Amino acid sequence: MANTSDFRNGLCIEFKNDLFKIVDFQHVKPGKGAAYVRTKLKNLKTGKVIDNTFDAGEKIDIARIERRQYQFLYKDENGYNFMNSETFDQINIEENMIEGYEFLKEGITCDLVFHADNEVLLSCELPTSVELEITYTEPGLRGDTATNTLKPATVETGATVRVPLFLDAGARIKVDTRTGAYVERVK
Repeated sequence: MANTSDFRNGLCIEFKNDLFKIVDFQHVKPGKGAAYVRTKLKNLKTGKVIDNTFDAGEKIDIARIERRQYQFLYKDENGYNFMNSETFDQINIEENMIEGYEFLKEGITCDLVFHADNEVLLSCELPTSVELEITYTEPGLRGDTATNTLKPATVETGATVRVPLFLDAGARIKVDTRTGAYVERVK
């Protein structure tokens, strides 16, 4: 059993018979009255974010979660197939459990988050950035590096990313999987 002083971003707690991850929290000590903690909690099953206020010192149940590394193998009609890097066990995951699934490339290593007590899969987390090749974009013009104007480009996974004007098809870029934004060109 823990209390509200143990809150930190990313902590998983059991709340209202469900598992939630703390997205954001703030300790508030008003001039009059008791202190409290204002939080944003993300439901790990539905993905819905709720606001909740806890009294300072209130007891909470911390959920034990485990992160295991799995390698993405392929996608078929049943979903996305991953393999454990150590035991070679394979698991099939539905698309809605993967944040940023449009950037999944064969061979990429992801973290699968499991509830340790009952071995239930909670989510699949991609690395923060991946290197992808541009398969199609409008041709760039020489000297288009002075402005911050962006154009759409299709990458090898089929996702569309906004890239600078000077990039052409065949260029390798780094993409942030959390936002889908272009980060830099890879040489």
